[in-house]
Amino acid sequence: MPTDELAADYPVAEGCFDEAFDADGTLRAPSRAGVEAVLRAGAADLPGKIGRSLRRAGVRFSSVEGDLEFYVDPVPRVITAAEWEPVKRGLAQRVRALNAFVADVYGEQRIVAEGVVPSSVISSAEYFEPALRGLRPPGNVWIGVAGLDLVRDADGEWLVLEDNVRTPSGFAYLHATRHALLEHIDVPPSATPRSLDGEVDLLADTLRVVAPEGVRGRRAPGAALLTDGQHNSAYWEHQWLARQLGIPLVEPHELEVRADGYLWLKARGLREPRRIDVLYRRTNADRVDSDIGRLLIDPVRRGVLGLVNQYGTGVADDKLTHAYVEDMIRFYVGEEPVLRSVPTYDLSQPDQLEAALDVFDELVLKPRAGHGGVGVLISPRASREEIEATRKAVLARPDDWIAQRMVMLSTHPTVVEGGRLAPRHIDLRPFVFLGADCAPRVLPGGLTRVARSEGALVVNSSQNGGAKDTWVLP
Repeated sequence: MPTDELAADYPVAEGCFDEAFDADGTLRAPSRAGVEAVLRAGAADLPGKIGRSLRRAGVRFSSVEGDLEFYVDPVPRVITAAEWEPVKRGLAQRVRALNAFVADVYGEQRIVAEGVVPSSVISSAEYFEPALRGLRPPGNVWIGVAGLDLVRDADGEWLVLEDNVRTPSGFAYLHATRHALLEHIDVPPSATPRSLDGEVDLLADTLRVVAPEGVRGRRAPGAALLTDGQHNSAYWEHQWLARQLGIPLVEPHELEVRADGYLWLKARGLREPRRIDVLYRRTNADRVDSDIGRLLIDPVRRGVLGLVNQYGTGVADDKLTHAYVEDMIRFYVGEEPVLRSVPTYDLSQPDQLEAALDVFDELVLKPRAGHGGVGVLISPRASREEIEATRKAVLARPDDWIAQRMVMLSTHPTVVEGGRLAPRHIDLRPFVFLGADCAPRVLPGGLTRVARSEGALVVNSSQNGGAKDTWVLP
């Protein structure tokens, strides 16, 4: 179908910002090359071709339903250099503040003493680790890798929906998505996106930065990637990253702390035992009070083991903490936030609870302990029974919930049945790596996630979501 005919048939959704089409149905110039490349290649056949390429490469991601296929929609999301520049600055600024917050939480807690963040926000956070008070990790890097969730509202403004700073996943899938898509479409040189090739170098540099001082400059730190094994939903990513970094992929039972106080990778077959100086944690065990946490914490405290990310960082991505991140930026960085957070209510505060109850039918309610979209109530799209049941749960235990203003996520052309293009809601997970002196480096773009069902607002891969390649133009 010619592009002009496509524009005439594309149903731009009312009340949403569409990232490829203007409100009058005109295809935006930056998006034209990507859309035309998809149409030339045959939109109806591309999802299947891309899927086969991904399967050949072994790419997969587990979902709630047990489906292990990683789905990629072929229509790329395009972000111009002018659009990306403030997003990049805002991401760097935010992760600097989040890392400083975690350091402060386990240090003097100045932000509490000065009345910026209530102490209850910290003490009630699920992943707060009081036993880590006084710890100072190498380079003062707590959050080596951060993956934030960004959305665009009806006016096109970028907002931060969530901060993920424990063991964020997804950045190996960027490479898989880019490679599989470009295998099947031809992109003119003028529309070629910025390369993702520097990603592994950024991660490798972070691993070097968190190495214990005793090994810096003397030898290459011994590093390993820690995984739960094949039952972890992102196990393919763990394998890919370990290969790219040239480090062993290890499971908890393969590690031991010897009498010398260091962490060692046990001998296996022809493999000699190896001392581990840096461990890139990708297991689901995020607490010190776990089998692997109890093994690692002594070398960490003694300063002979660096972690990416450190235990205890979950205090910064607690859903309630999100309500205070803009204040953290002002407090630690001394700047106004470049990226605003989606407005969030701290329901443990009586005045905010009362305000939220007044507009309850307009809000999104999230359990603080939830993840992957599980347990989320989108009030404007829920039944009266669902709303009242959640209201009752919130009133019974307001500390267990947060409320956010509903943001009608932006839409993007997505291939649906018959090869047609239709708007589907999207978000963006960009990645930030901390280097020497806690300097943040931002990977161009990120993983665009798309809700494959019409009207759906939950884009998580674990709930029938898919991915799109994200093109940041030079």
